[in-house]
Amino acid sequence: MTPTAHPDDPAAPHDLVGIGIGPANLSLAALAHPLTRLRTAFYDQRPHFTWHPGLLLDDATVQVPFLADLVTLVDPTSPWTFLNHLKDRERLYPFYFAEHFHIRRTEYDAYCRWVAGRLPALHFGHRADAVRWNPERALFEIDLARPAADGGAEATGRAHARNVVLGIGSEPHVPGPLGPLAEDPDLPVLHAADYLAHRDTLLAAGHVTVVGTGQSGAEVFLDLLRRRPAGRERLHWIGRTEAFAPMEYSKLGLEHFTPDHTRYFHDLPEPVRDRLVPAQWQLHKAVDAATLAAVHDELYRRTLHGGWPDTVLTPGVRVRTAGRLAAGGIELHLEHPVQGTRTRLVTDAVVLATGHRQRPLDRLLAALDPHLRRDRAGRPRIDEHFRLVLDPPVTGTVYVQNAELHTHGVGAPDLGLAAWRSATILNHLTGGQAYRLPARTAFTTFGLHPRTPQVPSARRAGRLTPLADGT
Repeated sequence: MTPTAHPDDPAAPHDLVGIGIGPANLSLAALAHPLTRLRTAFYDQRPHFTWHPGLLLDDATVQVPFLADLVTLVDPTSPWTFLNHLKDRERLYPFYFAEHFHIRRTEYDAYCRWVAGRLPALHFGHRADAVRWNPERALFEIDLARPAADGGAEATGRAHARNVVLGIGSEPHVPGPLGPLAEDPDLPVLHAADYLAHRDTLLAAGHVTVVGTGQSGAEVFLDLLRRRPAGRERLHWIGRTEAFAPMEYSKLGLEHFTPDHTRYFHDLPEPVRDRLVPAQWQLHKAVDAATLAAVHDELYRRTLHGGWPDTVLTPGVRVRTAGRLAAGGIELHLEHPVQGTRTRLVTDAVVLATGHRQRPLDRLLAALDPHLRRDRAGRPRIDEHFRLVLDPPVTGTVYVQNAELHTHGVGAPDLGLAAWRSATILNHLTGGQAYRLPARTAFTTFGLHPRTPQVPSARRAGRLTPLADGT
């Protein structure tokens, strides 16, 4: 595209408007900042940047190295790197001696807030309510409103853009049987996303059940365990997976989170992609091995003076139904499908560490729905440049961030691919090489490539023996 000719004209349409300011769009805004010919604006309904505030536990670390910040893996010379954040805060030498390759989650949040506070294109306190295509002007129209404390909103205007990028993120997932209980303000049934705000209430409860055997479930269980008295822990930890499984963290296994694997996955047929995503759950939905070790260490420590901690840890369990007891407790009806058994658990509080799901795009894009191409499951089709596939009359582009799990694979929500995806979008948007991206990023070759002989280079000059049929 050709950037706007008058970038200083406040009435000029934007080349790109971003909706949502999480790490994905924050990365895009940071990498777009030095491209001065681009006129950009990013909007978020929250009053300021926050990143999973309910799970900013003191010892919890980010599951990717600090190099997977907003920009470094694309442009390590950027002023928005994590290391430059440390330099600005005069913390570079302490970090150097701390030798932390994986930083604390609180530190990553502080870094993102540092970046967000310095980018003029970011506008918090503005909610995007609708995106429409204006064919006469060949522009997108984005209706903006300011959220009010009572849940309403006041219309604040309209932005116009040649292109839009959606980075609205995910929202806490509450399983159906527990939905009514979670909506009851008088019951301590809450999602792990709100854990810290309600930790005191949970510590005061007689018995607490944590549902979910992923990373957040492990962190919440460990935090409660450490804060409840020995012998009177009264904690249950249950979840659907067959084991409290460690995250796949081998070096070659991590190459699933490279651009090479993303391109390979995108080229696969839709039914194959749909089979692969759930099968790869241990790449991104299991528990960091160090967290599992910490849970076991804490449990073991509580046996040193005899007896066992008052805890029950049971994987392979699902909640069939749930209800509120007249006496004020919470009743969970559990099923162990492999064993073929069912039981009843009475508890005083429940923490739902049941993950997040992508926020639906339908409401925001309702006006574009007639032009939106969908796959056989009704999901938006997304091309290799992270664009929604739209009918030809819509000549503008809608990019998406962290909404492409079904088309780009398990790396879609991974922080380590955020900078590469942002640079890919900016390169496509500008029609050039705003950022030089590597041609190869993994030692693993994903799939066979028929046009390239799978022969070691030292043998290519020799005579090849044809393979027999069926081999």
